[in-house]
Order: sequence, then C-alpha cells, then structure tokens
Amino acid sequence: MSAVTSTQVVVLCGPESSGKSWLSGQIQARFGGLVVGEYVRHFIDQHCRDTCYADIPSIARGQLAWEDAARAASPSLLILDTHLLSNMLWSQTLFGDCPPWLEQALLDRHYDLHLLLSPEGVPWVADGQRTQPDVRERQQFFEASLHWLQDHDQPYHIIEGDWATRQALALELVASTLRGSEPVLSL
Repeated sequence: MSAVTSTQVVVLCGPESSGKSWLSGQIQARFGGLVVGEYVRHFIDQHCRDTCYADIPSIARGQLAWEDAARAASPSLLILDTHLLSNMLWSQTLFGDCPPWLEQALLDRHYDLHLLLSPEGVPWVADGQRTQPDVRERQQFFEASLHWLQDHDQPYHIIEGDWATRQALALELVASTLRGSEPVLSL
C-alpha cells in the first residue's frame, strides 16, 4: 500500500510588479515543487493584443486547466504564481464586471497559504504587459485582494519590504506550511 501524497498549495497574489513570479522561482529553488505561471501572459502572447471582457472566461478556464494539470501530478508543493482572484480583480478593474462563476470556482478549491504581496518597497518594472505604474492603483489592487481573502477566511500573510525581506519571509512561511504549522493570519 503506497502512502498518499498531500499537496501543499501556496498562492502568490497581489498587484503586478510586486515579485510574484520571482518569489515563485525562489520558493521552488528552495523547496522544489511545481510552479504554475500566469495563463493570461500566455494568452496575450498567443493573441498579440490586449484582452477584452469576452476573453475573461477563456483566460480563467486556461488558468484553471494549468492548475488542475499541476494538481493531478500530485507534487508535494504546488506554487501558483497567481489564481482566479487575480482574474476576477483585473476583470473588475479593466471592465467593471466579472463573470459570476469565477468566484465560486475559486472558492471550490483549497489553498493552504496565500502570500499577498504589497506594492510598496519595490519598484514597478515595465515588461510590455503591465499597465499600473501608479503605486496608488497597485495599492488599490492589493487592498481589494486583502479584503477578498479576509471576507472568505482564506489563509494569508502579507509580504512587504525590499526584495531580501520578501524572500526571507516567504521562505519562512512556506517552510512553516510544509511542516504542517498553521500560518498566522495578518491582522
């Protein structure tokens, strides 16, 4: 009889240019596991255009398909560079609306820890797809993420500070999650 592998799922969330992709790589380098990237970046590269509201369901389904494929591989650690919360908030930010099924699809899944990255303390870097150089806009996205996590009793911790501080805190929190310790909710 083989042992059942329990996948620990860590999500990096928050505004653009706050270090989600970089931290995903740092976490994977330290602990192994499988990283799932942002499907919307793939979508934009494939279509060579800005997204529109009609694209949101396809983008969300693509993100879910990537996540489902990674979950099916049963890694001990699954690191999500983003999840449907980002799709929901960007849809609301850009188009003033969001397909209602996205939130339920997000709530139907289990996540062990959300690392919510603050926009403060690190510079915004243009990459051809980012659209919010104003820190106030990124702060609003951060606060919307925080409120959603709090309103839905999701396990999270805020990551802020410079790059070294973010890295140290994220690695400490993931280590705690992998040990089975309950992450402490930020107040």
